[in-house]
Amino acid sequence: MLTLDDDDRLIIGKGVRLKPYRQRPFVNREIMTEAELYASVGSDLILDVESYPNYFLAGFKHVQSGKFIFLEKDFNPKFLSWLLHSFRTVGFNSISYDLVILWASYINRDPGFLKQVTNDIIVYGKPKREIEREYGFKCYPLESRQHIDLINVCPLKGSLKLYAARLHCKRIQDLPFPDTEYLEDWQKDVVRDYNGNDLDNTDIIFKFCKERLALREALSIKYGEDLMSKSDAQMAEVVIPKEVAKLNGKWPKRPEIEPGTAYKYSVPPYIKFVTPQLQDLLYKIKKAEFVVQDNGYIALPKELEGATVTINGTTFAIGIGGLHSQEKSIGYESDEENQLSDRDMVSFYPNILINGKLYPSALGPNFLIVFQGFKDQRVIAKRNKNFTEDKGLKIFINGMSGKLSDVWSKMRSPDLTIQMTVTGQLTLLLFVEILTCNGFKVISANTDGIVIYHKRTDNEKLLHWIKYFEQLTGFETENTEYYRYYARDVNAYFAVKANGEVKVKGPYSEVGSQSGTQLDTNPITLICSDAIKLFLSNKTPIADTIINCKDITRFVTVRQVKGGAHKDGEYLGKVIRWYYAKGEYGTINYVINGNKVPETEGAKPAMDLPDDFPNDVNHEWYIDKCKEILYDVGFSKRAKQVSFW
Repeated sequence: MLTLDDDDRLIIGKGVRLKPYRQRPFVNREIMTEAELYASVGSDLILDVESYPNYFLAGFKHVQSGKFIFLEKDFNPKFLSWLLHSFRTVGFNSISYDLVILWASYINRDPGFLKQVTNDIIVYGKPKREIEREYGFKCYPLESRQHIDLINVCPLKGSLKLYAARLHCKRIQDLPFPDTEYLEDWQKDVVRDYNGNDLDNTDIIFKFCKERLALREALSIKYGEDLMSKSDAQMAEVVIPKEVAKLNGKWPKRPEIEPGTAYKYSVPPYIKFVTPQLQDLLYKIKKAEFVVQDNGYIALPKELEGATVTINGTTFAIGIGGLHSQEKSIGYESDEENQLSDRDMVSFYPNILINGKLYPSALGPNFLIVFQGFKDQRVIAKRNKNFTEDKGLKIFINGMSGKLSDVWSKMRSPDLTIQMTVTGQLTLLLFVEILTCNGFKVISANTDGIVIYHKRTDNEKLLHWIKYFEQLTGFETENTEYYRYYARDVNAYFAVKANGEVKVKGPYSEVGSQSGTQLDTNPITLICSDAIKLFLSNKTPIADTIINCKDITRFVTVRQVKGGAHKDGEYLGKVIRWYYAKGEYGTINYVINGNKVPETEGAKPAMDLPDDFPNDVNHEWYIDKCKEILYDVGFSKRAKQVSFW
């Protein structure tokens, strides 16, 4: 329950007292003139809507000029309709909310009415069709590719604020007042400024997604479908069944698979182990039943929960998500005698389906013709350096894998999910067994590849056994030579390649594995990764990199906080950003319970990025953090005799 104390401080949850709202500096935003607007027909408008019981605002930002349009009170609904039909519009979660509210405002601009519609959508989750029927209005369809909703174009599941923070937006700001509140005039000015900031941040994401959207436009034209607002997996869901339907002569229907349906794993003929522990694991897998749960997904059988095997000192864990080795704080270096080789499977999971002639039951054998066709087309596109075609086909190929377990997909096939994931793990374990039995040490394995530490004099022997594995299984591998490999665990490491490039994974990386961009992951003191990469690749002193950097975005950390966070009673938001500063005391805390947000001792909030590099950055904190990371990844033991601080 929310209450106010005698000083008008908001009390939330377990006695957390927040200070009254403090106005942040207004941003000067230039309003677009009527002449400019008419001259810009056909260009791009970002849109965003705010709805309060006594205030409604539809904000637009013209992307090409950076100027704004704000519709409030009794605006002309025909002008709104003209805007939506005369420009390409862009929003975030706009198909489900903003466009619906905008068409509702076409028939009734009363804020109370629009707030009621908003609550039905946001609070009660009513779909568009039900809203249209209940309130008697129509969401008029726009031309194909005329509107873009970025929420699914962005990878994974994040909020507008989170994606913008990952891209180092100037300001992170939560809604300044509860949306149930009746606003005073000064508060409306604040909300308008907040709306402008959301438009700015949507614009940042839109521009960052330029390549992803260009790809969607090309594929939309090629396949005759509006794919502009689709995720990678959603595009595969649209295009693959459509192409299969052309061959089948009918549209596939989503299969109905009852909870409790059990599947057995079918072992490929090449999976034959010689070591007792792997033979025992295979026996357990063959006997196990993989059962569809009430939520529609497959769970790991109990007899396989926590299953591990240890081969020549390296432990591997089995799971629905793939094979993972269990190393902790390990470090290896290539030298005149020893070598590090990373062997990755080429198109591993797609080839499991193709090689095994596996297809979703609802699509039938023609699925393999379409799927193989996409794979072959991609090889040609790659050879011809047609990057758009290459990336588009990669999306279809990789996006399909996730749809096999999607309960709403036409391609749903729990049995294929099992065949893909289990076959992938057993194939990697077979690879490990073949190499280990012939004298090689596998130090790491993760989903579709392994890292081998071996004598240089054994290169010819290694290539022989790799070729043997490839011929036996029908899979192809590709090699990357590492100079150094330091890992906290299989999902967090620095790997220096032979050419000096450094591959970084996990919390040390600026990009994630989903899309390979900053949209995938929160920035966490990236200056530390920068410093360690330079140190490992060319021995640049850690302190030199940190002290000489004048880009504050390399020093910040971004974190999503459930229920929001505050610092000394000053509310920050649900997505927060900070850097470590000299003379900064205390912690950032959760609003809901007062607990400390992890890693925030000495953290200074940076919800607005400063224009100039701050003079209070605590360089020593970042240098010490690098020492911790080097210890975590197994380097510090080697660094005891090396002075690089």
